[in-house]
Amino acid sequence: MIAIRLNNDSVQLDEGATLAALVARLDKPPAALATAVNGDFVARDAREQCVLRDGDVVMTFEPITGG
Repeated sequence: MIAIRLNNDSVQLDEGATLAALVARLDKPPAALATAVNGDFVARDAREQCVLRDGDVVMTFEPITGG
């Protein structure tokens, strides 16, 4: 097991868990969220390749659009 921070909460995940798997567990549709790991933006199509590691800090947020 690994421990990460998700939006200021501690979360336990299985070793090898991806950002995509984590986002799929959340109450919001994955397409409605933007994500960052350790302060770096992770595009939606890159989440499956983003393997989380012990101590990572993950932020999810709803992107603001407009002009």
